[in-house]
Amino acid sequence: MDTLSGTGMVAVPAGRVTLSDRRTERSWQVEVASFEMSAFPVTQAWYAQVTGRRPSAARGDRLPVEGVSWWDAVRFCNDASRSAGLAPAYHLREADGTAGWDTRADGFRLPTEAEWEHACRAGTTGPRYGRLDDIAWYRDNSGEQVHVVGGKQPNAWGLHDMLGNVWDWCWDLYDAEVYGSYRVLRGGGWSDEHWSCRASVRRRSHPTYRIDDVGFRVVRSASAAGE
Repeated sequence: MDTLSGTGMVAVPAGRVTLSDRRTERSWQVEVASFEMSAFPVTQAWYAQVTGRRPSAARGDRLPVEGVSWWDAVRFCNDASRSAGLAPAYHLREADGTAGWDTRADGFRLPTEAEWEHACRAGTTGPRYGRLDDIAWYRDNSGEQVHVVGGKQPNAWGLHDMLGNVWDWCWDLYDAEVYGSYRVLRGGGWSDEHWSCRASVRRRSHPTYRIDDVGFRVVRSASAAGE
């Protein structure tokens, strides 16, 4: 694992996760296939290496990139895939605001909401995978700023900062019937209260918005990666 640039990937086993929707008061189970997830949120060093840009408000190679839109994140996935000699996962048409996912591609992509929650929980069933102050940067301990990745304890599968520090963009639409193209955010951030830093908490944002507590991490399908 490359701990300097934050580019290491961790194997996440297959499993099942229960998702819920507060508006419709509906819950449902999702079967999740095995996949790989970046051990850390995408760092500014990795983002700059791939895109040549440093959009974040706070600066530091080992800080998570933030101030990136959902469109920035999926473009990064495609660019990082090409740089690594992998097939890009997305067909992007920003002019009309549409994006398609080629599930056969072996490149980097955003996690689905189900993949994200399954990876965050790492086999646990409670609201968090550990004591909050030990695993997350949030309002009570962050000093009102983002922190370098990997500074808190990982979950049982070796994933750091799944809760706190920066929110993670996910692939899914939040609630198309009510919110249109808004996409799902997961995980809580450095400025959030403790109740936002839970495995089940969902947030939404427009895919063009750039916010200083929102970043992302990447995954690869295990079957596409040849595992």
